Amino acid sequence: MTNVIACIDGSPSAAAVCDYAAWSSKRMDAPLTLLHVIDREIYPLAGDLSGNIGLGSRENLLEELAGLDEKRSKLAREQGGLMLEAARERAIAAGVADPDVLQRHGSLVETLGEHAEHIRLLVIGKRGEDSVNPGQLIGSHLENAIRSMQRPVLVTPNEFKTPQSVMLAFDGSATADKSVEMISSSPLLLGYPIHVVMVGADSSKNREQLEQAELRLRGAGFEVYTALLSGEVEVVLLAYQAEHDIDLLAMGAYGHSRIREFFVGSTTTSMLRRTQIPLLMLR
Repeated sequence: MTNVIACIDGSPSAAAVCDYAAWSSKRMDAPLTLLHVIDREIYPLAGDLSGNIGLGSRENLLEELAGLDEKRSKLAREQGGLMLEAARERAIAAGVADPDVLQRHGSLVETLGEHAEHIRLLVIGKRGEDSVNPGQLIGSHLENAIRSMQRPVLVTPNEFKTPQSVMLAFDGSATADKSVEMISSSPLLLGYPIHVVMVGADSSKNREQLEQAELRLRGAGFEVYTALLSGEVEVVLLAYQAEHDIDLLAMGAYGHSRIREFFVGSTTTSMLRRTQIPLLMLR
């Protein structure tokens, strides 16, 4: 786990992805790799098309279709190369030393899987260039990418803002404790005030769990604020974030309680759809 990997495409969030990746790379003192994946379902490699056309089709038609696919794929590679070079220049201007670029033809999930052992943090936009529906609040590849990753994922909005404060959605679970451990041991958020917010009953158990999280974070050098609130989880979290002008939200991706019902229920899906700030998914 060494690199910050940023998924670059032609979407409106590409610049913000680059900026958040550059910010993360510098904070973590980790190399930055800018990744562009050409979707093979949209831009197939040239090949035998005879199985896709009915009997009796002329050979020149097959050759013409194969040639069109080859031209489209070539243009996609060239366009992706230009996007990667622009992103590289942007990252250098932001202070990243010698960012790397990587272009692949295939699926995003498979590509991430191939490079998983080198990924320390994945940075990806909420909506990619394939999200053409204005009502589509989450990109079609985002869920699969997050599901497949066993690394932290930073999901970005369309605009970059240097974070000044952090909120950790905490539920007292083993995954939440792991999130506290990960934040405590990483330089990514060190030095920022962090609000640890729990939505649940005002019980001695919940207060004790919050206190333990606070002690762990304070011991790592964080300025910590805690809150134990009641109500509907996502509504309460978003209201707290707005009231305290939080710049970045962190939460665990899996677990047994409502705050951790990831894409099956799903508080996390709601947070991804509704929040206007970057969301750090901790795994």
